[in-house]
Amino acid sequence: MKKIRSAIVVIAVSFLTICQQNLAANLPPAKGGVLPQIRLPVPNDPSEKSYLGVSGSGFFRIPQIKAEVIIIEIFSMYCPQCQKIAPGMDELYHLVESNPDLRDKIKLIGIGAGNSRYEVEVFKKTYHTSFPLFPDNEFAIHEALGDVRSPYFIVIKINKDGTHEVVHSELDSFKEAHAFLESIIKASGLKQ
Repeated sequence: MKKIRSAIVVIAVSFLTICQQNLAANLPPAKGGVLPQIRLPVPNDPSEKSYLGVSGSGFFRIPQIKAEVIIIEIFSMYCPQCQKIAPGMDELYHLVESNPDLRDKIKLIGIGAGNSRYEVEVFKKTYHTSFPLFPDNEFAIHEALGDVRSPYFIVIKINKDGTHEVVHSELDSFKEAHAFLESIIKASGLKQ
């Protein structure tokens, strides 16, 4: 009887440990942390390659983007809130690009959770999105980022030694382009 009870306790503890590890592994990147190892396809569009500072073909990792701060929007073509803020996100892109002090320091990308290349292109054309959008039709990136709801924003700061740090990680934190930009500048410690 003692052996059975001991076995049940061991199984229960093991089960709880596995559940806790799975829950912990499925959290969004926390402020002060780093991104999981995510690979994105190098864009075919030469202007998008130039914007991101990547070249060739194949894949790249987000911290390889040539910038000091990278704003990542996790969106879905089917998300009403993502559709609603799309014009403001494009305004954010233009605010950054029109400012010579920020243009080379801040870059934006979007990752379409559960969206195919076709769906991402439809979203891009419908909402006149000027920054690069990437499909995640298998939810692999979405899962690596903690199965976040959309729109979700992660901002990383690239350090001089090539490492990076998450400085912002929050659901639906975009309300208005100017205010969001100021909060990102402040959170990243970016000097203008």
